[in-house]
Amino acid sequence: MRRFLTPFLMLCMVGLVARLGYQMARSPVLPRFAQDLGAAPELIGIILGASTVTGVVIKLPAGALSDVLGRRRMMLVGAFFFAFPPFLYLVVESPYLLLALRFLHGFSTAIFSPVASAAVADLFTAGRGERLGWFASANEVGSATAPVLGGIILSFTANNYDLVFLLVAALGLLTFLLVVLLPVGRASNPVQATNDESPWQQFRSGIAQVVSDRQMLSASSVEAAMFLGVGALVGFLPLYATQVAGLSDAHVGVVLGSQLVTAMAGKPLAGRLSDRVGRKPMILAGLLLCALMLPLVAMTRQFILLAAEGALFGLGMAVVTPATTALVTELSRKGGYGAALGVFGTIWDVGEALGPILAGVLIGVFAAAANAYLPTFAIVSGVMFLSALIFAVTVHVSTLRSAQP
Repeated sequence: MRRFLTPFLMLCMVGLVARLGYQMARSPVLPRFAQDLGAAPELIGIILGASTVTGVVIKLPAGALSDVLGRRRMMLVGAFFFAFPPFLYLVVESPYLLLALRFLHGFSTAIFSPVASAAVADLFTAGRGERLGWFASANEVGSATAPVLGGIILSFTANNYDLVFLLVAALGLLTFLLVVLLPVGRASNPVQATNDESPWQQFRSGIAQVVSDRQMLSASSVEAAMFLGVGALVGFLPLYATQVAGLSDAHVGVVLGSQLVTAMAGKPLAGRLSDRVGRKPMILAGLLLCALMLPLVAMTRQFILLAAEGALFGLGMAVVTPATTALVTELSRKGGYGAALGVFGTIWDVGEALGPILAGVLIGVFAAAANAYLPTFAIVSGVMFLSALIFAVTVHVSTLRSAQP
């Protein structure tokens, strides 16, 4: 059993369970719950983006601290926030209290995500893109199952939010237990300093090295652009599908699940391809595919077509994320993966947080239109296309400079 439950497999199990609970609290439950509490579209967007805003603030120091204090210690802190804040959903009675709780619950992924990815990077050098793809896929198994299960519970219990949130809390407690049982090894121990730096100096120098690297920031910005679209889609597809397309909550769960299932299935293969053909072509192709799918969703009302478009959007996600994550670790100093992925996660969360906020504002602006979601998603898609263009130009310029004697 010990031979089977390797640190990598345990990390994948923790990621799966954690994401299952966390995503179930978010979609399609959260926008419906916020709406029933009386939140306007603009406030719903802010509520949906609140937990991601926490990541903007916390991921960088959390990742850098894991380089100094050790991965396992920081993952335990993150697991605490998976386990206990979900019980507070049962007593929330106003949208503003829900907003505050989402900030608190966001500490879970803000701490856990960069640290766990850094732990995977610690374990592998050869084939790192593929391994990061497998780890991301394990997370997506939970993320893909969550909206389907949440949608089914809502549909068959007449919107019994308490039942959903109790299940979220139970999964959070299981996440905490799995982290406690995580084997101690290279993925758990502090990274040893290569000089006589104090822990505080090591923390500061790790952050300074990362934030001064233009290539690392460029790769992180592409991920942010992709998650701008993800945030808008996940945040407002449930409302578009039920109010405009006339679908049920169960249908919404399947559409969102199709996106995540494709991302889950595609990430290991996409990561392996990025190991062979290069990170940058894969990043560009995936981002363009996501940007193309987003406005098509707001033009579609048939369940089958929406599921297919969601699946193609997920394929774009599958192509982008393993390549960007591997590229960021390759650009960082050995042992400094936590700081690198902390910066990466911070920038990524800026995009994910702005996605539902921007979409909520735009839906309010276009409220008089027959379908306010179409111009909203088209504008977000335009930002993604612009980011792809900037990334392509940056890659071309970098190639020219490297070719100069």
